[in-house]
Formats: sequence, structure tokens, C-alpha cells
Amino acid sequence: MKSVPYETKDTQPKALPGQDEVHPYRPIHQWHVSDRPREKLAAGGIRNLSDSELIALIFGNGTTTKSGSLSALQLGQQLLNEYKTLGGLSHRSLKELTGMKGIGIAKASQLLAAFEIGKRVEAEIPEELPKITGPEDVARIYGPRMRDLPVEIFRVVLLNSSNRVMGDKEIHRGGLAASLVDVREVFRHALLEKATGIICMHNHPSGNLEPSREDIKVTQKLVEAG
Repeated sequence: MKSVPYETKDTQPKALPGQDEVHPYRPIHQWHVSDRPREKLAAGGIRNLSDSELIALIFGNGTTTKSGSLSALQLGQQLLNEYKTLGGLSHRSLKELTGMKGIGIAKASQLLAAFEIGKRVEAEIPEELPKITGPEDVARIYGPRMRDLPVEIFRVVLLNSSNRVMGDKEIHRGGLAASLVDVREVFRHALLEKATGIICMHNHPSGNLEPSREDIKVTQKLVEAG
């Protein structure tokens, strides 16, 4: 797949409601300076850009396909037309992205890397130990780390006497079953780190929020042991 400059003359796919209309039949360097993504960023900041313009900046240039050329901006709009939102796009795999016209491994990798950086920044634990006052705090701190995982992960969070997070440990990876979660391992980490409290959590890759029978069994084992 041959790369072409960021500016091309091809027709842009129709913009989604609420997004900027893209200039058809004109290369980007011929647009008014206030409409060019890079110049818009420099003049008004990154928040001044539409979603498709952000994707265009990640790609840097367009591409040539058998049916014609596509600019970086067109590629971004095409992806949003297909997946509707950046959130929907962020859940796509390398295979799904490279199945789109004009998206090769290089551009798909750039996009996946950008989304992963955002997730890691969101998941970083601040230098000051965060305090847990309720389920909302757990979701805020660990939601970014636990969502979108392809397999089930069982994790224990260690708390000090002020209910501040001291750290966390992965206990099990794979299908969750009461026979597979070692309760001794959960409490071993708590004792080694001198934690005064723990929070146990796991994810459902299916997105189903209802606890399974195995989830309930694991919880009962932990309560009985603790």
C-alpha cells in the first residue's frame, strides 16, 4: 500500500452530525489556513480539533488504494462513519482496523498506540496514594485498567489504615472459578505488605455486569477466610 502526502484532491466522506464538514476536491494545503488541522491546533489548541482531524494528525498522511487516493482526513472520517465514536473505534483490534479501506498495519498500529497511551495515562496511580471511600473510587482508579481486557483478571487491591491504596497484585488470569482462585495467595500479599484492608475485583470480558455463580462462590470463600 503506497502512502501519499497528507493533502489529496479526493472527495471527503460526508461528515457525521456535529462534526466539521470536510472540504471536497481540494488538497488541504489549498484550504484557508484557519481550517487546516495543524494550523488550527497551533492557533487554538488541541481541543479545537474535530475527532477526524485528530485521527488525521496521528496518521500524518493519506494513502492510495486500488479505487483511488484517500487523505488522512478522509481516512479518519471513514473510520468514524463505521464506528460512530472515538470510544467505539478504541475497542477495535488490529485485524478489524486493517480490514478498512486504506488502513494498513502501520496506520492501524499508530491508532492503537495512541489509544493505549491514553488508557495508560488514565490508569496511572498518582504519587499521592489515592483514598478509597466507596465503589466509585475503585471504579475511577481501576476501571481504565480492567475494562477492555480480553480475559478475566482477578486482582487484589491493598489498603493501609487510612484506606489509601498501597498497591495491587494480580492473583489469577483466565476463566474465574472458585477452585482456581487461591485464597491463601490473596491474604499472603496482604500480610507481606502489612495491609489493613483489601479489595478484590475481577472483570467480565463479555461486559455482563451480573455476578456468576462462580463469582459468588469465590466471594464466599474470601469472606470465610478473612
